[in-house]
Amino acid sequence: MGYIFLFLIGFGLAVTGGVTLIAYMNFLPAGVSWGEYSLFVSGRLECYFLPIGLLIMTFVIYTSPFKP
Repeated sequence: MGYIFLFLIGFGLAVTGGVTLIAYMNFLPAGVSWGEYSLFVSGRLECYFLPIGLLIMTFVIYTSPFKP
């Protein structure tokens, strides 16, 4: 049960981070360059949720004893 819970936490973090990154892409049509976008995104805490969530999900998948 713990593995499923950890996987769902990782999935939720990855979705939150991905949606945030996509939402911040709305700055690009307003005249912000890709470099400025990268600098802005690297300073936002919620954008780090995507890689953290992916790492948690990867960890759970490879350490879970429920492999087919």
